[in-house]
Amino acid sequence: MDLEEAGAAVKYLIRNRDAKFPPLFDEILAQAWIQVVLSGIRVPRMNSVMARWVQTCRRELLDRTLIWNQRHLLHALHEYETYNHYWARQAMEQAAPLRAVPAPIADPQRITGLDIRRHDRLGGIIHEYQHVA
Repeated sequence: MDLEEAGAAVKYLIRNRDAKFPPLFDEILAQAWIQVVLSGIRVPRMNSVMARWVQTCRRELLDRTLIWNQRHLLHALHEYETYNHYWARQAMEQAAPLRAVPAPIADPQRITGLDIRRHDRLGGIIHEYQHVA
């Protein structure tokens, strides 16, 4: 794939320190004016955390959205990032990263009287659900 013909310019390549990348690999990239940025030493999850975030962002947002220009992309990513801070995670017992674990509702009267509202973001691509007091 020739990036120059596609009108794309690559400035950086982030990679881990695996031995499968020989010094020649970095030299070829340097000749193309691409700076190689190595991941941290003894930080094996560094790439995996970002790869997971990118995969989730693609699947939940970018694969469902027709992006018009850079301004639209930045707006969509900002909305997704804001949404991503508040949605509940099953691995965290339905807590969001910036909130404490909610107390379980055991009273049947409270369960039947729950009023939950949906708030659409990005034209309905993303939905937020909140309890209404």
